[in-house]
Amino acid sequence: MTSRANRTTGAAGRTGGGRDPRAPGLAALAALVADETRAACLLALLDGRAWTAGELARHAGVAASTLSEHLGRLVGGGLLAEERQGRHRYVRLADARTAQLVEDLVAQVAPAEHRPRTLREAGAASAMARARTCYDHLAGRLGIALTDALTARGLLRQDTGFALTDAGVAWFGAAGIGLDRTGRRPLARACLDWTERRPHLAGVSGAALCRHAFDAGWCVRIGTRRAVRLTPAGERALSELLGVTAETLECPRP
Repeated sequence: MTSRANRTTGAAGRTGGGRDPRAPGLAALAALVADETRAACLLALLDGRAWTAGELARHAGVAASTLSEHLGRLVGGGLLAEERQGRHRYVRLADARTAQLVEDLVAQVAPAEHRPRTLREAGAASAMARARTCYDHLAGRLGIALTDALTARGLLRQDTGFALTDAGVAWFGAAGIGLDRTGRRPLARACLDWTERRPHLAGVSGAALCRHAFDAGWCVRIGTRRAVRLTPAGERALSELLGVTAETLECPRP
């Protein structure tokens, strides 16, 4: 009897008293994401900009009152930040860590098999695959091409995780692309590209390169909120700096 009681007590200790105190928080976080409407909002906000509640409601295909409840939960759970300007309510992803969480979760999802129903939809999908923003860095074939070019030139290492080399840090400086190294965010991070199924550059350097591309007029947004295209100036600059050409972006990788 004593031996059996001890075994029972031990099992109870492992499942009850020994429970990780972070478990409730993890469960609450998972519950926030485990709703299709809230998931659609998080994915839309990966464009890195603020949306109004009305825009998100139309995007998610739900009534404004319904979306308001979902936004309240996401803001209360710390995944979204809220801003108000006059009568308008804007929301955005809380920070880069939240964006990374969403990106990492999406990378675990098998690509949806969806055939475009119209030429416009097909064009939008093609533009997204060619070049887009992924929160605050570049993705699609453009993001992959830039990552490959940096790696081939010894500016970025991928063999032991993503890391800028000393030459890479110097290259960013020479190109006039400032790197903010004061925070806790990694200088370089791999982000799995959901269309290319390969990692592209994220982190401080990925964000800096993306920001510079827009500020210098190398890229402009088109069509959807996330799709971008290279301008003639961008084509010249990336060809000179990294050997990345527009033709590279038009050819899907095997």
